Amino acid sequence: MKDTDPKIDALYEKMLLSRSEAERLQMVSSMYATAKVLVLASLREKYPHASEADFRGLFFLRLYAEDFSPEQRTKIYQHLVGNPD
Repeated sequence: MKDTDPKIDALYEKMLLSRSEAERLQMVSSMYATAKVLVLASLREKYPHASEADFRGLFFLRLYAEDFSPEQRTKIYQHLVGNPD
């Protein structure tokens, strides 16, 4: 769904592109940090007794699971939680 007026979209894009690369990188870094805090808070609420290693694996699955094949996903998850294989 796209309900934003094309003129507003163009203005917003122009505003973003008027920032320096360093400013845009800072914006992205800030957004990622905020997303990470929100995801971890959600995971801690859903899995209050999970270990830190479990949270690493769950965080990976929440953010990146669709970026990998099932085999790759399993291998990465096991590495993050400390399970060999």
